[in-house]
Amino acid sequence: MKNDALPIEGIDYVELYVGNAKQASYFYKNGFGFTPVAYSGPETGVKDKTSYLMQQGDIRLLLTSSLVPDHPISRYVITHGDGVADVAMRVKDVDWTYKEALRRGAKGIQAPKILKDDHGTIRGAAIAAYGDTVHTFIERHDYRGIFAPGYTPFPGKEESVGLKHVDHVVANVEEGKMDYWVEFYGNVFGFTQLISFDDKDISTEYSALRSKVMRNPSGTVKFPINEPAAGKRKSQIQEYLDYFKGAGVQHLAISTEDLVGTVARLAERGIEFLRTPDSYYAELPKRVGGISERIDDLKRLGILVDKDEKGYMLQIFTKPLQDRPTLFFELIQRKGSESFGKGNFKALFQSIEAEQAKRGNL
Repeated sequence: MKNDALPIEGIDYVELYVGNAKQASYFYKNGFGFTPVAYSGPETGVKDKTSYLMQQGDIRLLLTSSLVPDHPISRYVITHGDGVADVAMRVKDVDWTYKEALRRGAKGIQAPKILKDDHGTIRGAAIAAYGDTVHTFIERHDYRGIFAPGYTPFPGKEESVGLKHVDHVVANVEEGKMDYWVEFYGNVFGFTQLISFDDKDISTEYSALRSKVMRNPSGTVKFPINEPAAGKRKSQIQEYLDYFKGAGVQHLAISTEDLVGTVARLAERGIEFLRTPDSYYAELPKRVGGISERIDDLKRLGILVDKDEKGYMLQIFTKPLQDRPTLFFELIQRKGSESFGKGNFKALFQSIEAEQAKRGNL
């Protein structure tokens, strides 16, 4: 190998543990346009859990529920609510990747395991990450089935709203733990730091956070890591940690090639987004210069804009996807920019704090 990075090809799937996978599949289908493409459960020989594989573009969400009370998935949901349990990454050689990760200091959760059916074989192994999150390494080049052994395909046509792939996965960790996990992804995965933000960059009158972004050499996997910073009131990160009962995935950022069209379709489907103060758009032309989109459309939908030396980007954030104010989605369209929205932090924080105040948690 030319460098110390593990040869991660990209994100294979993101698994959410949920209280009721069947009902959750309806939400992600009717709300976000994901298509149910495969199912695993008692009918396929799996007796203790059910899983629905939802797909749109290159994104695969795996929604999993336990069928028995004394099960790790049940305990996860009781503690955390619905949330991301596994950010799985595709590799060419699971055995080597797992062994090398452990040699570099990772904690093993599942040793390499082979699953077989008439469509071929899949190899998988898992290591621990922050909180109760794990990373599964998946080797699937010898498999031709729908997803994995134990899954049966769903008939039906894909119904897309324009979501393409996972741009990045954001973690919230406890105060003082950000650098620990930055070093973890640096030492174990060989990821490098793309950018960092301190509480001077990301703050309002009331709250603040610190963040560092880690990524693999090809840029196919990007993991921003947030921790709370001291402020006059409770930050959004601390609110997440309090409700989630520990560190975990705060949000998935999902790319689209037409954010204005995608957000309009999602709003019609009932998806709720954070609202941006109207004053933000008065200063927008001066701050970002010329853009292709109409300012009135961005203002109507609440879309934010930021730029860097390579171009500009559009972004918007949903409200929490479940009752606990924890997991949400960011939708993003990059037009050359590699930014993570530094110019939007104040407006975004004000929108989040308005929601926190409604919950009595600011």
